[in-house]
Amino acid sequence: MKTITLLLMSALLLVGTTTALATDIPDGAIITERIWNDCPTSVITSVNNYATMVSIHEQKQFCGAGWGSRHNWRFAQGGVAQNFANGDGFRFCADLTISGTGSGEAGLNLSPWWSQAVDGVFMCNANTGEISCWGGRLPFYSFTVEHGLTYTLGVTVHMEITYLPNMLSSTNPGTVEYTLVMGGTPYSSGQLAFDEGNPAEDPPYGVWGILNDAQAGGYFLHTLQEGDPDGFVLVEWADICFEDLGTVANEDATWGQVKTLYR
Repeated sequence: MKTITLLLMSALLLVGTTTALATDIPDGAIITERIWNDCPTSVITSVNNYATMVSIHEQKQFCGAGWGSRHNWRFAQGGVAQNFANGDGFRFCADLTISGTGSGEAGLNLSPWWSQAVDGVFMCNANTGEISCWGGRLPFYSFTVEHGLTYTLGVTVHMEITYLPNMLSSTNPGTVEYTLVMGGTPYSSGQLAFDEGNPAEDPPYGVWGILNDAQAGGYFLHTLQEGDPDGFVLVEWADICFEDLGTVANEDATWGQVKTLYR
């Protein structure tokens, strides 16, 4: 009888709980230069002091035709870019500063499996001032439209992306929240729901979330310069953070379900 009581008490502690398996924590970052490379003669200097600072400095981006160059960094384990599962819950952040005499955009990435190097951006555009989130699997949100915020070259902003898989279902899909701190004031998108992924791709990628084999980190798009051939842009991501928020939840057990185990 004592054993049964102890078992019931242990089971009671599990009622209403969810899965708490851990998302793998990155142990570093890797930088990839020239994903787009319309100016092969530009000079790039990258610094990887994860998690204190990752920076990419590009100058002499003075070529004729083309669009520009694109670079990124990714959370990594053992020197390899880390893939995240649809059911992984996590939050990541950085303090972003874009400075220099050139033009471009930079920010955070949460990229889908089919475009791990590019799509899915939380963007600060130093040319237009726009601050917005879009692309890949990410629900669209504009801090410029919703809050009247714009980015100015040389300003440091704090950026966060929080992904919660929830139940990965049509009634309880995964959500993402974008957070921006500018001038000491925090602004949030609130939790935005993901739509359904392509059912024909499940398996292996899943639906109702970021999908399996997503990658996360930061990016820098440097548009081709005109005028000053020695112009440059420096992008810095400081105080980078990553927090495990657990994996996809299980349906809550009920006390009635627990009691049936011991009849």
